[in-house]
Amino acid sequence: MTLLDTRPGIAATYRALTARTGVHVDADLAVSRLGPPLRTEMSEWFPAEAVEEAVRIYRSLYPSYAIAPSLVLPGALAALAAVRSSGGRIVVITSKLGRLASLHLAHLDIPVDEVHGDVFAAEKASVLRSVGATAYVGDHVADMQAGVLAGVPVLGVTTGPCSAADLQAAGASAVSADLHAFPAFLRGVISVGRPGSDD
Repeated sequence: MTLLDTRPGIAATYRALTARTGVHVDADLAVSRLGPPLRTEMSEWFPAEAVEEAVRIYRSLYPSYAIAPSLVLPGALAALAAVRSSGGRIVVITSKLGRLASLHLAHLDIPVDEVHGDVFAAEKASVLRSVGATAYVGDHVADMQAGVLAGVPVLGVTTGPCSAADLQAAGASAVSADLHAFPAFLRGVISVGRPGSDD
């Protein structure tokens, strides 16, 4: 829920999972708390011994149900263009499997340099450090915590499940309603320490 609104397709996938397994999943509730690993959500609906199979089925259904309905979020394309114009690289870091995230990006013709999937919280911090990130954007308190751990300025956006107050409390450098604020945020990050800057 940072670059793309994946909720309609994810909800459709959960409904297909219910139809396949006979286990009711409240799709609307599930998509209201996106961010943590899939197994976390599955454990709310399936007994422990059935979680792995539920995850497998869900992921098998995902390409058919989740990709086409997804939409680019406001400001996302301008944010990506700002990275390119600054000479930067675009790295997607997500708790979603990388191959599924890549399907979304390909469907919407969004070119990125790297996709790192199946990571969350401190694992995202490790990726941020490994790629030499200079700025990060996220919609979950765990993303803010990852930025803090990695020592990377992080913009929190309220397009996901977390409030502005929650994102700020978790360590966001700045908070915005969407990615329209990112180009200015990036310029501020880049200007810090430059000779002649006022920062």
